[in-house]
Amino acid sequence: MTAKVLVTAGASGTGLEIVRAFVGSGATVYTCDIDSSALDAAASEMPGLHIGRCDIGKRSEIDLMVAQAGRTRGGIDVLVNNAGIGGPTKPVQDIDPDDWDAVLRIDLTGTFDVTRNAIPYLIRSDKGSIINMSSAAADPNRAPYAAAKWAIIGLTKTLSMELGEFNVRANAIAPGAVDGERIQKVFRGRAEAPGQPLEYVKKEAMANQSLKRLVDPRDIAALALFLASDAAKSISGHVFPIDGDHQRN
Repeated sequence: MTAKVLVTAGASGTGLEIVRAFVGSGATVYTCDIDSSALDAAASEMPGLHIGRCDIGKRSEIDLMVAQAGRTRGGIDVLVNNAGIGGPTKPVQDIDPDDWDAVLRIDLTGTFDVTRNAIPYLIRSDKGSIINMSSAAADPNRAPYAAAKWAIIGLTKTLSMELGEFNVRANAIAPGAVDGERIQKVFRGRAEAPGQPLEYVKKEAMANQSLKRLVDPRDIAALALFLASDAAKSISGHVFPIDGDHQRN
């Protein structure tokens, strides 16, 4: 793949796997993150990777970051909005409003701001593709995260309709429980609230899944790579679950 790719929050976790997948495909990649040391480690691992520190909760930093990404790579063909935080694991009535605001500011508004800045580059591309990271989350005690991630689905649908005439596609990926530190933190929060054993909480979390395992972040990266490729050139406005066949009541 010869595309110019921008991945937000690409220095660790799922974001890092997405960066690795695109770099491995031959794409030129710019990634940002709030963690400077993790960015340096990623750049050392992947020579040619362009990096920049950016707090996706700050609009002024986003404006500068996207401009730098477009200038450094001579354009943007693919945007992967991966940045997000998990937020509190509490019932709605116990959530600090500042925590609610922080999650919405980064997970939803940050996605909006990055995309808004990237659209002129994507329109100039002959292969524009936006991939937004949503979530299958709609669980108790995760209201801010669920609200933001489900709102991203609406944003993705709108982007698809607005940008189709420019041959820019927009799709969303909705992972279930992804293996990594974030989900382990969620499990610990769920266990602490009712005082249940951690292993019981983990088992319960996958009770409604056909596949009794956490999602491998490398599988999410492979899906993102597919959605950005010519093989998906007729796919836009869709949400792709990757959740072990989670059955909702």
